[in-house]
Amino acid sequence: MTTDSSPTPPSPADARPVAVVTGAGSGIGAAIARELGRRGHRVVVSDLDAERAALVAGEIEDATWRVLDVTDPDACDAAAGGVAAQYGRLDVWVSNAGVSRMARFVDVTREDLARTFAVNTYGVFYAGQAAARAMIALGRPGRIINTASMAGKQGRVPFLADYVASKFAVVGLTQAMAFELAAHSITVNAVCPGFVATPMQERELAWEASLRGVTPEEVRAAWINDTPLGRLETPEDVASVVAFLASNDAAFLTGESIAVNGGAYMD
Repeated sequence: MTTDSSPTPPSPADARPVAVVTGAGSGIGAAIARELGRRGHRVVVSDLDAERAALVAGEIEDATWRVLDVTDPDACDAAAGGVAAQYGRLDVWVSNAGVSRMARFVDVTREDLARTFAVNTYGVFYAGQAAARAMIALGRPGRIINTASMAGKQGRVPFLADYVASKFAVVGLTQAMAFELAAHSITVNAVCPGFVATPMQERELAWEASLRGVTPEEVRAAWINDTPLGRLETPEDVASVVAFLASNDAAFLTGESIAVNGGAYMD
């Protein structure tokens, strides 16, 4: 199976910023990739699913794609180094890949706990290391943006104890990365989405409904009621904030985890 797309190397005169987005085959990641492309970035769409990555890349002008398992540190290094070598720059890295599975705290299995942390925490760590190494080697400023969650700022989230813990870790990691990488002119920030309408959310609706003994429609209504702006969040709501963090308008912003949740959680 082809694991990436390899276009003609760009002209040295092409000064467009280059952005890599992980977990970009669907949902928030796909929206981020599209928005960065719309704003003039050359986007590398990465995902564990080659078909989805290729489909999203096909929607974005001059985008490429590659298969990336963020739980594999060597694969992360190869991806970041490969992009830097191909384009001669790596301006933005968005660590968005994530997983969730709902269960009562006492029922979370060791296997589910390990998988959640492998993707949501270790994956952000490995990808962040790889991106930072490539940016430092290039000697250029950079932006690293992590997808955390509203659940990374509060524990009052039912049936997601392992997910909550993994996302709290991302918020702390974002600050630690920002502190160390500032010397290299690399900013590191995170976004903390709330109730986002994605395929992952559809699964969570069904899980929570089953665990509560109600219908998915009742769970959805409760989520909307918990959001002061009165609607479910869209992937595009998150993508716009990521695009801001990737822009020069956010040049003096680092170490922040920005709540993008319609007021569902305010800090």
